[in-house]
Amino acid sequence: MSIDPSRAQDVWKDAGEHVQFTVLKLNRQDPAHEREVFQKFCDRSQAIVRSLRIRDAKPETGSQLKVSIGISNAAWDYLFPDAPKPAELETYTTLKGPKYSMPATEGDLFFHIRASNEAIVYECQTQFRRAIDSITSVLDETQGFRYFEGRAIIGFIDGTEAPAIEDAADYALVGDEDPTFENGSYAFAQKWLHDMPVWNHLTTEDQEKAVGREKFSDYELDDADKFKNAHNVASKFTENGVEQKIVRMNVPYSAPASGKTGTYFIGYARHWKVTKGMLKNMLEQGDYLLSFSQILSGQMFFIPSRDLLAKMAEDEFH
Repeated sequence: MSIDPSRAQDVWKDAGEHVQFTVLKLNRQDPAHEREVFQKFCDRSQAIVRSLRIRDAKPETGSQLKVSIGISNAAWDYLFPDAPKPAELETYTTLKGPKYSMPATEGDLFFHIRASNEAIVYECQTQFRRAIDSITSVLDETQGFRYFEGRAIIGFIDGTEAPAIEDAADYALVGDEDPTFENGSYAFAQKWLHDMPVWNHLTTEDQEKAVGREKFSDYELDDADKFKNAHNVASKFTENGVEQKIVRMNVPYSAPASGKTGTYFIGYARHWKVTKGMLKNMLEQGDYLLSFSQILSGQMFFIPSRDLLAKMAEDEFH
C-alpha cells in the first residue's frame, strides 16, 4: 500500500471562505461509554459530511466542504489504551525560546471544517456536536474567514511556503514508514492574537522585511534585504541540508468592533518532527511575527485516514 490522498481526510491547502476550528475535551467519566460514543461518531461524522456535500453541491463547482477530525495523544490513550499509536504522536508541551514561548493548552478532539457556504459549516458543526455532545465539552471554537485574495490578516499572500498541490501528499500524509497509520497526518493547531495597530504602524517596507516578501507581488526578497528574523527565514526547517515542508494555512479571525484580530494557524505534516522543528526555529531566531503577537493556544492531534476511522467505528481497531 502507498500514500493515497483519496483515503485521507481533508488536510490540504484550502482555507475555504468560511472556517470553523473546534477543540473539545472528553468528560473522562466512563471510558467504555465514551469510547462507544466516539466510535459511533467516527461513522456518523462521515455520513454527515457525505450528506452535506450532496446538499451543498452546485453544478459548476460541486461541494466545497472539507473536514478534518483529529485526536490528541492523551485522548488516544484514554479511548484506545490497548491499540497501537502513531509513531510520532505525543502530547505537545510548551516550547520556549530566548524571548518568546509557544504555550501548550488542553485539547482532546479537534475539528477543522471549511466551506464556501457558512450555512454548511454551521450545519456540519451543529450535527457533529449533536453526535458527541454527551461525552465532551467545548474548550475553544474559532470562526475564521477568507481575507482579500486569500491573504493572511497581516496583508501578505498565505501559503507561499507550503508545497505545491501536486507534491503536498508526500509532505502531509504518513507513508509506509508507519503502515498502520498510512494516509493519516499530524496536525498542529495554534491560535494567535495580533496587536494590529503595532503592525499597521510599520511602513510597508519594514513589513516586507519582517515577512521576507513583497506585500503586493509576493516576490521573495533577497536575504540581504530581509530582517534577520524575517518570518520566512525563521520558520524554515532543514534536515540533511534539504528544506522540509508541511501543508500550512493561516486563517484570519476577528471580533473587529472589539479590536481582537488574529490568526489561527493549522499545519498538517507527514512528520510531527518537521512542524516541531519549524516552531523551535521561530523561537530560537525570534521570528518577527512574535513581536506583536500573543499565542493563546497550541495543541497537536493525529488525523486518522478515513479507512482508520472506519475501523474505529466498527470496533476493529485494537
